Amino acid sequence: MEGIQIRSLNQDDREWLKQFMVDAWGSEKVVSRGIIHEAYLLPGFKASIGSEPAGIVTYNIEADQCEIVTLDSMIENAGAGWANIQAVADTARKAGCKRLWLITTNDNMHALKYYQKRGFIIAAIHVNAIEHSRKLKPQISSIGMDGIPLRDEIELEMKL
Repeated sequence: MEGIQIRSLNQDDREWLKQFMVDAWGSEKVVSRGIIHEAYLLPGFKASIGSEPAGIVTYNIEADQCEIVTLDSMIENAGAGWANIQAVADTARKAGCKRLWLITTNDNMHALKYYQKRGFIIAAIHVNAIEHSRKLKPQISSIGMDGIPLRDEIELEMKL
């Protein structure tokens, strides 16, 4: 991860992140396991290469578990995503967390490959969970990537 600088999100990042999320995902809100997160307000890290933002991650720690709520790369295949995951994992370990977890959807084959290659395992499949999520966030499409119907949440985890 040569050339990648990681820093904690600060107050100046919040409006930029909120707009990024609206542009990329249709809303600044993220729903996972039936909980609405205003992800731009969560703690996180920003990866940069030089002066260019390369990736962003937000997370939420509850008890001994840490959820990666959002992970986005602005520069693909540069290592920013993995650098951000490692920063979250280090923070979670220091906070006493035993588990790092996240949700992706049944249509996101790229994410499923990405996370499993990096040591995450599939912990659960929440069938038809997106139906409930749409009630909380109506912007969620019925059709996902590659024309796949968007229905299920897939929970991946890494033991810390």
